[in-house]
Amino acid sequence: MAAKAVSLKSRLKRRPYGRSRVGNLLNFLVLAGVGVVMALPMVYAVSSAFKPLDELFLFPPRFLVRQPTWDNFSDLFRLMSFSWVPFTRYMFNTLLLAVLATAGNVVVCSMAAYMLEKRKFPGSGLMYHSVVLALMFSGAVTAIPNYLIMAEIGWIDTYFALIVPAFATPIGLFLMKQFMGVVHDSLIESAKLDGANEWQIFWRIVMPIVRPAWQTLIIFSFQSTWNMTGGTFIFSEELKTLPSALNQVLQGGIARTGVSCAVALLIMIIPIAVFIASESQVLETMGSSGIKE
Repeated sequence: MAAKAVSLKSRLKRRPYGRSRVGNLLNFLVLAGVGVVMALPMVYAVSSAFKPLDELFLFPPRFLVRQPTWDNFSDLFRLMSFSWVPFTRYMFNTLLLAVLATAGNVVVCSMAAYMLEKRKFPGSGLMYHSVVLALMFSGAVTAIPNYLIMAEIGWIDTYFALIVPAFATPIGLFLMKQFMGVVHDSLIESAKLDGANEWQIFWRIVMPIVRPAWQTLIIFSFQSTWNMTGGTFIFSEELKTLPSALNQVLQGGIARTGVSCAVALLIMIIPIAVFIASESQVLETMGSSGIKE
């Protein structure tokens, strides 16, 4: 009897229950096809960045470049060299804003989500529903109130006008609060009995358990802050971001089509690199996090 049980268990390990080899092959083909379709726009953007002008204006257009060239990038850096501010300054501004805004967003949203999920207090439900309601409003709706607030406190034309509002985002708080539910109250109570304070519980117990959530939030937050132009709040050239400077380069019209393709590649390559670096960790921790009772 025991031998039959071992044999059945080994067969189940070799082949997933309820799925044949044909089903596995079909799943692989479908997923591979979807992956290829999703990768096509990125491949086309990379190919267009290295196309000479005669291939960019070719009709019907070619998907892949035939004679790759670096002229688009050399033209871009030549144009940037004539600007008032060095190219490295724009890059520094963008990296500074993206890193500080992302770090602040993760910390603030995580602490707020912990209090809303694990520390019930009067008005917590109303506050959470207000956050969910805020998801319905786009940035265009809140642009004027944000500008009036920044002007009132004197943050116009400063880094604070872009960094501080990015600390608290409705989507970040909603995401973190949903993941806080995997943290069992019994674990928090046990830590309290061992003498841990709220900060120790939050940083040493809660944050490691919800690691998939804040790693995912890092990806979303970095992608959104990397593309910030700050045109509403930033007017000094030395404070402008890289997307803002590159958008100014594109104002030259159709003659800068090649440069625009190079700009598109430069703007998208950093967020994609961050996503690739974090994606494997997110998938790994999603499969191993939580408590199994």
